[in-house]
Amino acid sequence: MSPAFERPLPLMLVLGLLSLLPFLFMSASAFVKISTVLQITKNAIGAQSVPSNSIVMALSLALSLLVMAPVGERMLERASPIIARNPDSLTLLREGSQALAEPLRDFLRSNASPREQQRFLRLAQQQRPAATRAAVDPHGFSVLLPAFMVSELHAAFALGFAIYLPFLVLDLVVANVLLALGMQMVNPSQISLPFKLLLFVALDGWGLLAQSLLSGYRVS
Repeated sequence: MSPAFERPLPLMLVLGLLSLLPFLFMSASAFVKISTVLQITKNAIGAQSVPSNSIVMALSLALSLLVMAPVGERMLERASPIIARNPDSLTLLREGSQALAEPLRDFLRSNASPREQQRFLRLAQQQRPAATRAAVDPHGFSVLLPAFMVSELHAAFALGFAIYLPFLVLDLVVANVLLALGMQMVNPSQISLPFKLLLFVALDGWGLLAQSLLSGYRVS
């Protein structure tokens, strides 16, 4: 049996940490912004459950994997020599986490806005006694992760506003036309929906949106 699997307790710890990988992927990757923007786009179109949430999440996952592929390759390159040595579970956990942390740290630092990094650095320092505030690492995950998530949500809402606005204008135009024609009982969304779909398809909306989302990331 491999030395990495001889001790049950460290192995259970490793498996427990592996179970947190989906949550880590959702919070420390491009999935934060991509999924938010796609959900806003779906709501802006107003086509009820089309596309379904499953399709939106699947597209978000596919685009996120495309963005994170260089980071994953760097992680694999750093972790391969450690795995090849076939260490025990604790050594694998310690050295493997250190090897995997640096590429992810670089990604978070590159894509978190400096303003948010400074904000959460100050907040992290405020939570500690004055004597230990200088020891707070500005590049630690406790600072970078919330800074990255807030930066991503800020960018997602800004992009979502730009997406929502033309659809809102189209809704207002249709509502005013129906009002002028005396058709107050007609639901404006039923009339504007085909025009929204036509506009989105004519502008290659999904392709341009995916291109915009993918080009907004810096991978060092």
